[in-house]
Formats: sequence, C-alpha cells, structure tokens
Amino acid sequence: MRMLQQRIGFIGAGQMAMALGQAFAKAQLVAGNQLLAHDVSLQAAERFAAATGGAIAPGNSAVAAAADVVFLAVKPQHIVEVMREIRPAVTGNTLFVSIAAGIRLQTLAEGLGSDARLIRVMPNTPCLIGQGACAYSAGPKATAADRQLIGQLLDAVGMAVEIDEKLLDAVTGLSGSGPAFIYMVIEALADGGVRMGLPRSTALTLAAQTVRGAAEMVLASQDHPAVLKDRVASPGGTTIAGIEALEAGGLRATLIAAVAAATRRSAELSGSA
Repeated sequence: MRMLQQRIGFIGAGQMAMALGQAFAKAQLVAGNQLLAHDVSLQAAERFAAATGGAIAPGNSAVAAAADVVFLAVKPQHIVEVMREIRPAVTGNTLFVSIAAGIRLQTLAEGLGSDARLIRVMPNTPCLIGQGACAYSAGPKATAADRQLIGQLLDAVGMAVEIDEKLLDAVTGLSGSGPAFIYMVIEALADGGVRMGLPRSTALTLAAQTVRGAAEMVLASQDHPAVLKDRVASPGGTTIAGIEALEAGGLRATLIAAVAAATRRSAELSGSA
C-alpha cells in the first residue's frame, strides 16, 4: 500500500482522533510527521502526539492552515465556535471531515463556506480497536478523489460505506448506537450462563466470543443470517428450543424498535426530523 502524501490534522485530540491517527500510522498510510493536532486540553494533545508521533499545533487555525485533510473531532456543541475560528484559514485546497454527531453538511457549509470541500462521517466506538463500522457522506464540492481518500482512511479503523446524507440518522441508529445494544445482548447471554451454573468470568468470555464468532461468520460467509441460524438449529434440538424462547420474548421486534428509536432521536438532535 502506497503511503499518502497528504498532511492530516485533527481539531480535537480525544479518543476518536487518537484512534484514527494511530490507525493511519499503523496501516502505513502516513508517517507520524504527517499528523498534527490541537486540543483545548494540552494533556489530550500530548497524548495524541505520544501515541501517533504527530505534532502539536499551537491552535485550531494552525491546523486548518497546515493540513491537507482536517478532521473536525470536537463535540457537536463546539463545532460552530470552531468553524468561526478557522474560517479565515479555509481554502479550497483543504478537505474538511466532520465526525461531530448530528452536524449536517449544510451547517458545515454555512460555517466554512459554500466552496469548502466537506465530508461528514459517522464512526462508532469499535473504531478505537480497529473494528469500526463507519459511514460517510460527501458535500457537493468534495471530489471523487476526496471520497476515495476518506474510504481508504476509514478502512484503517474497520470498514466504511458511502451513503446519502439523509441515511446517516439510520446509520447512527444501527451502527452508532448498535454496540450498546450488543453489549446488552452479551450481558444477557452471560447472565443466562450464570443462571445455569457457569462462573461469571467464564460465562462472559464465552458470550463475548460467541457474538464475535457469529459476526465473523456472517461477514466471512456472506450468507444470510437466517441461513446460518438454520445450520445451527437441528430438528428437536437445543437451539430451536432457545429460538422459540427468543421469539416468545420479542427479541427480533425489540431490536428493530431499538434501531428505529435511536434513528428518530438522531434526527431530532440533528434537526432533520
């Protein structure tokens, strides 16, 4: 894989920014000296620099002026203030990538200028361990090369898909909130194991590995989950008895409702409802 030539900056150097920077360097997409960041917390900036080999910028405007790709990695409530600060440094030569939840491309264009090259990304927390499920949407001024570059960068922290921005709320409801739903599934499976006599640590390890293995089977085989389920459920056996209990408890409908509820809330928060 060829190393990228672009310098990549982060405005905000928290956990997600650090995870992205580390992943880019680990995948040998960039060298440490191609990374720089600024954060209102000097400690956060220092942790970023120590973890990635990148530089600490003296301010947000310095990041915007020096980097070819700028990740806006601040909390949503701070994004307007940050855009106002860096607006004088914005040029058509820089690609701005927002990972601020709920901040629409229209809002970014209003803050950074209608000619700004913009991409909005919805990451999720498994990005922190290189197993993210990300989606991104490009603004009208972003080029095909910009979209390809962001796909390549995000693939370093898991996988990424490009979608229409109107679907990002659904992505938030599914892969953004989804890890929390799966943690509850893992916890419940482990509780079931404990209920049947397994030690807590053993039950939790088995539950987590079972979920990981099942997910890998879906991704590796490309078979429909129903097909994989049927391969486990033999006639009159243990699995079909458990499936009957899951259906009686409404697991399927409850998970669908959870994604729908999280999607609606995302739309409300972003003002797109």
